[in-house]
Amino acid sequence: MRILSALLFILLLSACSSSKKTRQARINADYDARAARSSQRSSSSTDTRQSSPATAIPTTAAPVKINEGPANSPSSTPTGGPKQVGEWIVTSIKGKFLAIDTSAVRIYMDLTARTPTGQAVLNPSDFIEHFQIAYVMYPDYNNRERLGYGTVPLTTETVGRDGNYLTLRFDIKRPKDAASAILLTEITETNTGTKARNDLPLRFRPTKLSDRFTLFDKDGNQPQLRNYVNVGDTVMIRDVNGTSKPLFGFRYRHDFDAASSPMNTSSKPTARTLSVDSTLTINTNQPFVIPHEGLYYFMEDTTAESGIGLFVADKRFPKMTRPEKLIKPVLYMSTSSEIAELNQAQDTKKAFDRYWLSLMSGNEEVARKTLKAYFDRVEEANRLFTTYKEGWKTDKGMIYIVLGPPDRVQRNREREVWVYNRRANVSEVNFTFTKKQNQFVDDHYELVRYIEYQPIWYPIVEAWRTGAIRE
Repeated sequence: MRILSALLFILLLSACSSSKKTRQARINADYDARAARSSQRSSSSTDTRQSSPATAIPTTAAPVKINEGPANSPSSTPTGGPKQVGEWIVTSIKGKFLAIDTSAVRIYMDLTARTPTGQAVLNPSDFIEHFQIAYVMYPDYNNRERLGYGTVPLTTETVGRDGNYLTLRFDIKRPKDAASAILLTEITETNTGTKARNDLPLRFRPTKLSDRFTLFDKDGNQPQLRNYVNVGDTVMIRDVNGTSKPLFGFRYRHDFDAASSPMNTSSKPTARTLSVDSTLTINTNQPFVIPHEGLYYFMEDTTAESGIGLFVADKRFPKMTRPEKLIKPVLYMSTSSEIAELNQAQDTKKAFDRYWLSLMSGNEEVARKTLKAYFDRVEEANRLFTTYKEGWKTDKGMIYIVLGPPDRVQRNREREVWVYNRRANVSEVNFTFTKKQNQFVDDHYELVRYIEYQPIWYPIVEAWRTGAIRE
């Protein structure tokens, strides 16, 4: 009832068009001021390698639709499709290709799956028993002509385990005369037919360093399908064939800003150049250790147009446990005065505890559960969305933390749409992320911002602040 009342109140305010622009200007200024204060900048510069933000993609309907009927129960499946109870399901897929030569590529995937009782599937034999995999290749997202198709044999050679997720590896031959393709992989639960899909662009004539080389574990056995490592870790950059060659590395020490409000449609400031803090040289196919935190960029030579970016975080990442780091992600649910008080506190831990207790009216149990729920999402955002900066700071990370996993994901070559249609009092809300050129990573996306997000955003933030979200 509190969320519904707040929603109706905001809708009433939104009808007052005479004060809309002035109010939005204050919202934008307040949110961005909080973002600036929460981020301890090493300088006033930002990354010049990111392209300027594009004009918002035109839509024929507002991104938020209010549901006047019964509320839907929240649920989410990052791979798309309804989440079924009592069956084996794949909950996430992440893929990467590496060129073997000009005639074939090798596909690597990290998978997470759950049993009918909700337990993580960690035994490759269980996955092999309950799933089958097929694939098809298309020329492009908009072209349904088949270039090739087949099935993936599931054996102990192709399915493995790395920590708390499963791994998959298989090879794809280049279709005749194809320079590139879209690989659609379909994982089917054998008893129910429930499917999980993953799309992966392939390049059979690799032009980028990252098409041929990627981050592996210290033994060079398993690729690490992420953009970050922990300081002091031993890792390796290698290709499928174990080629040895020098790579030149550059370290940038910069604390990037957190994402701005989904309603902030103001233009971003002009990007500036990052300063190189130090340099190093490594050899591919040989283990190495990076002793310092920072953003690293590895190139074949200093004039190359592409390279491999790597974010090096502290030993706890993607978890956040230190009070001085914990106070930063609460930006998304805090007022400017609360952020200022946290940043200026002499005893950060006491101030942080006091902040949560005051929001929950002194109820320690509610505060504890809400805090855990919030930072579980922060950790997951770091794990899933870290690019050249921490995942919680990205546009995707911000949406994920506040609203949780999307109920459905729609994607093409240039954009990704997160659809939420199982939230109380909202029939559907869409968040569109457009893919932007970025020198450090291949998966940099920026949110298309709309003022119309207000009616959904503020009530959910208020739900966090009152302890209504404790999942």
